[in-house]
Amino acid sequence: MTARHLPSTITMQCFEAAARHMSFTRAADELSITQSAISKQVAQLEAYLQHKLFRRVRRTLVLTPEGALYLTEVRKILARIEMSANAIMSYSGQGEVLRVACLPTFGARWLARQLPDFLNANPHIDLSVSDHVEPFDLDQAGIDVAVFHGHGRWPKLECHKLFDEEVVVVGAPDYLARRQSTSAADLAECRLLHLSTRPDAWHRWFADQGITTERSYHGTRFETFQMLIRTAMNGGGLALVPRFFVDTELAEGRLSLAWPHVLKGPDAYYLVHPEHLGELVRVRRFVTHVLTCAEVDAPAGASR
Repeated sequence: MTARHLPSTITMQCFEAAARHMSFTRAADELSITQSAISKQVAQLEAYLQHKLFRRVRRTLVLTPEGALYLTEVRKILARIEMSANAIMSYSGQGEVLRVACLPTFGARWLARQLPDFLNANPHIDLSVSDHVEPFDLDQAGIDVAVFHGHGRWPKLECHKLFDEEVVVVGAPDYLARRQSTSAADLAECRLLHLSTRPDAWHRWFADQGITTERSYHGTRFETFQMLIRTAMNGGGLALVPRFFVDTELAEGRLSLAWPHVLKGPDAYYLVHPEHLGELVRVRRFVTHVLTCAEVDAPAGASR
């Protein structure tokens, strides 16, 4: 597909603004063009896509299902264009930008405290840090370095093990006091909180103790451990989480262990980067720094 067959950036901007305001008039005011220009751009886009993006219901503009789906993709595209432009505008010969992607809760609870020393030691390197909950194509996303959780074997990536994890079951003290579980199997009757990217985690925790239950896949799912932990702290159920994510909450009594069993799996946390970026100075310096931190600041019970 060549450039002349693609919708233009202004066309996507017109569509996004119209969808956000649900008004061609307000979209036109925002973009400083006429209402008829917005209408023409949207009509051309609908003709290209061969789908209606808007319809009117009692004089109100609403998105069609196709329009809602396309809006999600357009916003990603426009955000990526803006990020790329900002990166170039902020670039100078005296500095570099290192683009880092990280698992959200791992970033907040471990990586963030390792960054100040790196920034102080490398004042010419600026970091651009984003969240990703699953492994992805770093080259396609324009990311230099990322933290993944998994088996440590991803195509075309150089993988450096940081540490493994111990997974424990926690809940709010009041929640646990109301249930008085006398065996690990009793926990299956509680509300189980799941991480959406680890759908079999509870099944593996029970199976590791020789327990079979149909309820191991039932419960509420969250995209991040951070949300899962906060829900457990507020009495929403039991959370199966890496222990180092909740060390502070356990020490302060805001969470308690629901059962002493610790699950140790084959997966671990890895710092990864595309193989072809391995000799890039900013990448080498970041990898060296984070690996050193993993040696001296590894979570209790974790091994490398």
